[in-house]
Amino acid sequence: MLHNPLRSCSVFEDVKILRHEEFEEGCKATCNGPYDGKWSKTMVGFGPEDDHFVAELTYNYGVGEYRLGNDFLGLTLQSSQAVSNAKRLGWPLTQVEEALYLTQAPGGYPFYIVDKEQPPHDPVQKVSLGVSDLQKSTHYWATLLGMTVMDKSEEKNTVLLGFSDSQCKLELRDIGGNVDHGTAFGRIAFSCPREQLPDIEALMKKEKQKILNPLVSLDTPGKATVEVVILADPDGHEICFVGDEAFRQLSAVDPKGNELLDKAMAEDKSDEWFAKQNKQKAAA
Repeated sequence: MLHNPLRSCSVFEDVKILRHEEFEEGCKATCNGPYDGKWSKTMVGFGPEDDHFVAELTYNYGVGEYRLGNDFLGLTLQSSQAVSNAKRLGWPLTQVEEALYLTQAPGGYPFYIVDKEQPPHDPVQKVSLGVSDLQKSTHYWATLLGMTVMDKSEEKNTVLLGFSDSQCKLELRDIGGNVDHGTAFGRIAFSCPREQLPDIEALMKKEKQKILNPLVSLDTPGKATVEVVILADPDGHEICFVGDEAFRQLSAVDPKGNELLDKAMAEDKSDEWFAKQNKQKAAA
């Protein structure tokens, strides 16, 4: 979640605004977190959602800041151009090992950039999440959710999983303690055939796993209605499975995405309103 959207995109010049949507009230599946007010989401990525990892940037108009936890450990992408851009713009970079840099997006979210030529496919390599019990979490994501274990590192206490070699991977890293989601937490989403959603929900009930939202329909003004099931893994990481057929309609790249985002940011007078009231936006 963001308190100031898109300030970091200048580093990743190939990132595209894929679509932008405004909502007058909170999502019934808490897509914008536990908030009831006006909010927006902006989908950004290196290409269409059908074949690229995409980040959903959520902006709650009445929230001024969020507290980071130790749940989201970083997003890794490969782009020597992004490293060059960051150096040119004076964006803070820390070299953590050969050809690997750490930087932070606004709000403190960590990004790792591999200093190698950007691949022709999606440059986003993996998303890293902290877990308290690596064996238990691996069982959940691999055995129950069907991901394949791609790699393991006892030295780093990590397991790398994925649904296919060509897609962004999920890295689980044992942090040796409890996972704190803070108030800046998000969720990971996967699309699947709509007919599989009831089966996913039934499996989680059978395995006595946490279901945050049973099968529910979500509306987007002027766009397709999608159906989702939202789960939580053993450490409370939220996972959304969405019916692919309707999602393909919803997730189509909107050529007016940039225009809609610029308009929304220009019309956002929430900071001015709070200043006139001699108040500050709430800290989540």
